[in-house]
Amino acid sequence: MVQIDQLRHGGIMANYQCNAACRHCLYACSPDRNSDYITKEAARDICGLLIKGGCKSVHIGGGEPFLDFDGLIALLETAREAGIRVEYVETNGFWASDEKQAMRYLQALSSAGADTLCISLDPFHAEYVPFELPLRLAEICRHNQFGYFLWQERFLQSLARVVPTKAHDRRALEEQISSKYVLETARSYGLSMGGRAVNIEKEYTAPKAVHDLLDTKACRCLTSTDHFHVDLYGRFIPPGCTGIAIPLDEAVSSMPDGKYPVFEALRSGGVAKLFDFAKVQGFEPKEGYTSSCALCFYTRQWLSENTGCLELDKQHYAASLTYYS
Repeated sequence: MVQIDQLRHGGIMANYQCNAACRHCLYACSPDRNSDYITKEAARDICGLLIKGGCKSVHIGGGEPFLDFDGLIALLETAREAGIRVEYVETNGFWASDEKQAMRYLQALSSAGADTLCISLDPFHAEYVPFELPLRLAEICRHNQFGYFLWQERFLQSLARVVPTKAHDRRALEEQISSKYVLETARSYGLSMGGRAVNIEKEYTAPKAVHDLLDTKACRCLTSTDHFHVDLYGRFIPPGCTGIAIPLDEAVSSMPDGKYPVFEALRSGGVAKLFDFAKVQGFEPKEGYTSSCALCFYTRQWLSENTGCLELDKQHYAASLTYYS
């Protein structure tokens, strides 16, 4: 039986729905994802399991957690009651258009135990949220002595060329920033090319033959706890390997042998072993893929649609391949 090591740095995903559908989103969030939001009961169960696994602090993300502010406050209060410290709450700042409401939100967040915001700021978010809004939210935080940091502040230089009062499509940003802003932003982030970002790699990287991508090394990130997430349904999501989701109670205690064949194949024999498993199920690869991770992604996508592998989140793969142009 497999057990995840002691949980270290992680986050709780309050939802998958977002007012943006950023082309680099590792979790493939968008306005089209369902509107489910973490319940107080689910939050209580998750917090208890996190404590059991050794995790005493988390960040809160999504999706966009501020789409259900009452739900967010309930989540923060539940974490505080469980003895889990909230390091920061992620947001794209869309709600800063109403300054009075923003100030009320900050006061409520503080009362619920949160003291820092991680405010998204980059060209990908600027396709959906006018970048004046995250800057305005940062100013409101400063004025109210509420902690914040811009993620990532390095993009201020490129965004300085953009009209700040409206969102921009790809063509407009290519004209205002750079004809290669998609690739340049991805490289600056140092992205893991999973989730929707798999499309960036496909656009800018030449495919390689399958036999050159069959890595036999075990995928160690499956059991890494350096930046794991737990979603609103109580599923452990390994860092980097989104689309794989294991019930948190099993991740913390133990996973029954044979229950999660994709997870086991990757953990014991890497992409090569996953590929062999998929071929037995009927998977026929295309001529080439951009990387071992891309081969892994598309193999898992096929398995999610054609087999009953419990650890594969079919909705994730479908959402990852939309909203990119």
